[in-house]
Amino acid sequence: MAKHLYALGRWAARRRGRVLAVWVLLLAVATGLGTALSGKVTTEFSVPGIESQQAQDLLREKFPQAAGGTARVVFAAPEGAKLTGETEQRAITATLEEVAAVPGVVNVSDPAKTGALSEDRAIGYADAVFDEPADNVPQSAKDRLHDALDPARKAGLDVELGGTVSTPPSEVGGPAEVVGVVVAFVVLALALSSLVAAGLPLLTALVGVGVGVMTVQFLSRFIEMTNTATVLALMIGLAVGIDYALFIVSRHREQLADPEQDVPDSIARATATAGSAVTFAGVTVIIALTALATTGIPFLTVMGLAAAGTVLLAVLVALTLVPALLGFLGERLRPKSGLKSGPNNARPGASSPQTRTTGRDRRPGAWGLAWGRLMTRFPVPVLVVSVIGLFALAVPAAGLRLGLPSNETQPTASTQHKSYELLTKGFGPGFNATLVVVVDGTHVPAAQRETVVEQVADTVGKDPDIATVAPPTATEDGAITVLGLVPKSGPDDQRTTDLVHRLRDHAVTPVTDAGGTAYVAGATAAGIDVSAKLASALPLFITIIVVLALLLLMLAFRSILVPLKAVLGFLLSIAASLGAVVWVFQDGHLSGLFQVAAAAPVASFVPVLLIGVLFGLAMDYEVFLVSRMREHFHHHRDARAAVEHGVERSARVITAAALIMAAVFGGFIFNHDPTVKSIGFALTIGVLIDAFVVRLTIVPAVLSLLGRHAWALPKWLDRAVPNVDIEGDSLPPRRAAGQAAPAAPEPVPADKG
Repeated sequence: MAKHLYALGRWAARRRGRVLAVWVLLLAVATGLGTALSGKVTTEFSVPGIESQQAQDLLREKFPQAAGGTARVVFAAPEGAKLTGETEQRAITATLEEVAAVPGVVNVSDPAKTGALSEDRAIGYADAVFDEPADNVPQSAKDRLHDALDPARKAGLDVELGGTVSTPPSEVGGPAEVVGVVVAFVVLALALSSLVAAGLPLLTALVGVGVGVMTVQFLSRFIEMTNTATVLALMIGLAVGIDYALFIVSRHREQLADPEQDVPDSIARATATAGSAVTFAGVTVIIALTALATTGIPFLTVMGLAAAGTVLLAVLVALTLVPALLGFLGERLRPKSGLKSGPNNARPGASSPQTRTTGRDRRPGAWGLAWGRLMTRFPVPVLVVSVIGLFALAVPAAGLRLGLPSNETQPTASTQHKSYELLTKGFGPGFNATLVVVVDGTHVPAAQRETVVEQVADTVGKDPDIATVAPPTATEDGAITVLGLVPKSGPDDQRTTDLVHRLRDHAVTPVTDAGGTAYVAGATAAGIDVSAKLASALPLFITIIVVLALLLLMLAFRSILVPLKAVLGFLLSIAASLGAVVWVFQDGHLSGLFQVAAAAPVASFVPVLLIGVLFGLAMDYEVFLVSRMREHFHHHRDARAAVEHGVERSARVITAAALIMAAVFGGFIFNHDPTVKSIGFALTIGVLIDAFVVRLTIVPAVLSLLGRHAWALPKWLDRAVPNVDIEGDSLPPRRAAGQAAPAAPEPVPADKG
């Protein structure tokens, strides 16, 4: 593989003008399509086949009035007043008239007539039902809805908005995300000791992620996707795009430290060696994200494919655009200590015509070497302390609970969160966990339908965990009936989960006995269903990831123990990261620091995404670190020295790469969307743990204990496994420049053909 990437890198540097033009054209086309022809994204997490989704599909088909988006307007009287007062009633009536005039609203309930008032008459609510699902309600109607609440607010009432129509979309590009990019630039500048070199990975990453995200925006016109898909594509694409370019630029500058190293040859060689690690890491991330399709959940599949597409673009950018820009920069990226000798660039006071280097310049990885020697000198204590620490972090993961984000987890200042709190205060925690029993009596004799529904209502009403059963609502022919239920426990309470299972097992029996079908649905039931679906898909997904890691790493390093060690380290990273997520988001620790509105179950798809993404990133660092070790061992056959050399040469870049990813991911922790917030936190803590504890600490310690056995492969397997050259053994000898570099830096000569 190295020789092919060598040829690609050399070609890209020579044809840099054409390569740059192609990427600029792609960015322009993608931007045009993504902005002018973008589609709508959804805030709903639908999963075909689960019971709650079947009920929703049935309602949309046969009872659309019950399937439209809803906006719940919550009123709260000033302290000491009641909503039944004359002034308050006039304000509420005026407000509801304005709400009814919003385009698309087909029905508005009146709390005074429906009895939707708290016992003290201080809190009440009205439901506005739209003729379209929540995702199809235009933004203009939502804006009009917010304006319609003014009469009540002017009268001194607190008015908040909940319901499916009020769910805010995920947004990117806020101050926190910008700060993350700025931090990434600072880290790049420190790692590469050059502002020009630091700007290059950032520029190329923005090109790749721009093409990727705009393409995803355009594809949303044809494919249903959640708003989180675009955010994830941006998050992953930007992070890996910077890192992949950093690996190649860093290797290029390392090679240019040799005064006689030819620039075009160095570009090609960096593309061949560091580019091989980038290719392996990128393919691993892509396959891991694509494997999300095995969950059988469409929105996760789309999220995985969208992110995988941006990673593929990041790899292509690293292998083509980065070498092209390196060709434009030419000698400008050569470290000062690596400038070739000559009459115009000899340093004043030099004792010889040859340019000398300081001790610091000769050993840019000195601290990495010291760290590597520490790991190899005390491997057992290092392993014990590291593993115990990771297990301690993983302990909270044993209590992991999964769910879907609700209004409770929205920012505390948002109207959605305030409406949730008011409803809980006025009507109890179960009011925000409303369930729906949908009775399909199409195949039940018309004369029996009403009796069957009464039997269901009677059975449900006797359940000790049900607080209220609303009157049934039916279609004109009575074939479809909807019963609203209010549990006594909240949406995240285990009692509510048990209640849903109990209702499905026993309460719907009268319907099935009569030949009909009944479903227990609603947002709370949907969260339970999605979590169960993901939990059942997780073992297969993890198995695919583990087998993939073993095969790819065995192919890359021609070893069995190295892949096994990598997989075990990855599992430790996942466990510790999930433990940290549970501790913060589910248990509520440090909620003020991370602006977590409320302790709640972890979003059901966060563990799957964390496993898929972190696996790819972990293999990224693994390949970059261990490939330098294997390269040294391959040439010198000294196992301990190989470990120390690998850490020396890789620690600085891996540290920078991990800090960059943490900065990019960390910026999303302060996004208002609770799902994006938890994903950002999970990836941030996961990258830091995997890079610094697993890859730079545990890996050197384990490999020093394994010694030469780490690089062994049974002879029969050695013959069967193809030789994928990622160390550059198949490359031509290093080519020195034919003449001294001129005093003024010049770019690499371009091919005129």
